[in-house]
Amino acid sequence: MGKKKKEGAEKEIPLPTEEGQVICVVTDIIGANYVKVMCMDGKERRARIPGRMRRRVWINPKDVVLLGIWEFDDSRGDVLYKYSREERKKLIESGYLDPNLLEFEGVT
Repeated sequence: MGKKKKEGAEKEIPLPTEEGQVICVVTDIIGANYVKVMCMDGKERRARIPGRMRRRVWINPKDVVLLGIWEFDDSRGDVLYKYSREERKKLIESGYLDPNLLEFEGVT
């Protein structure tokens, strides 16, 4: 059943269209529903996984996510969306994601 859905019309990939949204790569799992992310703008932030995603979406290191930055604190944000492998490839092809960011082995 799941394969027939994928063969149909492709759904649109959420992109950082609004002010305060950025694509990031998860570098570390902090715990208590928080992760550390390295963003495309070069900043490292602490991101919160909201309740609607906690049990439905598993987030691991090296996952690519869309982050909504908090208005009152630039060093934190909320995870809005987790990109799949196919979506990640499309982001790299279209220039939204730097492939060098995925190889963050030295980042702490």
